[in-house]
Amino acid sequence: MLRTLVHYGLHFLAPLLLALLWRKEKWWRVSLILLATMLVDLDHLLVRPIFDPNRCSIGFHLLHSYPMIGLYALLCILPLKRLGLPSWLRIVGAGLLFHMFTDWQDYYLWR
Repeated sequence: MLRTLVHYGLHFLAPLLLALLWRKEKWWRVSLILLATMLVDLDHLLVRPIFDPNRCSIGFHLLHSYPMIGLYALLCILPLKRLGLPSWLRIVGAGLLFHMFTDWQDYYLWR
């Protein structure tokens, strides 16, 4: 029960708190972007069973793969303005990395 509360708390409550830390004047927009990164879990629909508590999402699902995690990290450090990319991509990258951390901790810290 505690594992489930921590997992979904990190998925749904932590983005709101992170948004407040990110930019207070635009916290609502940032929180919506961070919550939208939950859509990365749509890759769970590509495998059977869709949910397996004994399976780690990291490295198994397409959008949870190590190359994709590298791309998410790049979004956090690339000079987006210089490349002509929108600044909200940095928020997406941070949200996706936090999502990967949440899934990682759910499997490895609660075994």
